[in-house]
Amino acid sequence: MVLGTPIEMPVQVRTATAFMAVFSVPVSPAQALIDHTGLELLQYRPGRGLCTLVFVDYVDGDLGPYNEFGVCFLVRDHARRGGGVPQDLRDLATGGAGALIHQLPVDGEFTRAAGRGIWGFPKILADFDTDHRSDTKRGTVSCDGALIAELSVAPGLPVPGKGIAASLAAYSHLDGVTRRTTWDMNPSGVRTRIGGAALRLGTHPIAEELRRLGLPRRALVTSSIPDLRMTFGSAETVTPAPRDPEP
Repeated sequence: MVLGTPIEMPVQVRTATAFMAVFSVPVSPAQALIDHTGLELLQYRPGRGLCTLVFVDYVDGDLGPYNEFGVCFLVRDHARRGGGVPQDLRDLATGGAGALIHQLPVDGEFTRAAGRGIWGFPKILADFDTDHRSDTKRGTVSCDGALIAELSVAPGLPVPGKGIAASLAAYSHLDGVTRRTTWDMNPSGVRTRIGGAALRLGTHPIAEELRRLGLPRRALVTSSIPDLRMTFGSAETVTPAPRDPEP
């Protein structure tokens, strides 16, 4: 039950659109941001991790229509420690990695309550101004009168087939508990390119977090998804393996 409304699992998103930018970030400050979760940042090359900023417009789904802005980090499976870049790249290629949903502003009270209550997603209420229809996608998100981020993504090239269809482990951490949720994505019409992002950060604490990671900087890659369907399963509480002590 969410605010008096029954929600059946899994939760279906029948129609959504999204655009995103992936940035290379230094491991040390990024790991410091997520240490409280017990998870480890995945390294795609020595000393560098991946941070994705994404705007999603949920048009038709079980939680109703709403806008969302996500700050996500690619992380290792909660049961694995260390292993180095080769193992990280293998896991990334074979679906063994996960996405930690670190920040998740939304513009609807119902989805905020559902996200926090069902999956432990750190949803907070925010204000949005987005354009998912133009060739260049644009989104602005603010909270408590302070700008978090303004992101625009230039047009990319079509990705053949289903593009980035995948089943991922979505990790979250709320109220001292780390959770893992199965997250299935079925996109079509994906367009992507190297670079292509313009990012402006504001004065909100989330913006300051991103600034400490060295953003804004040139994005590694950007993508837009005009037609996205998703399914979210139930969340399970996980206990990450202890981290190896520093030498």
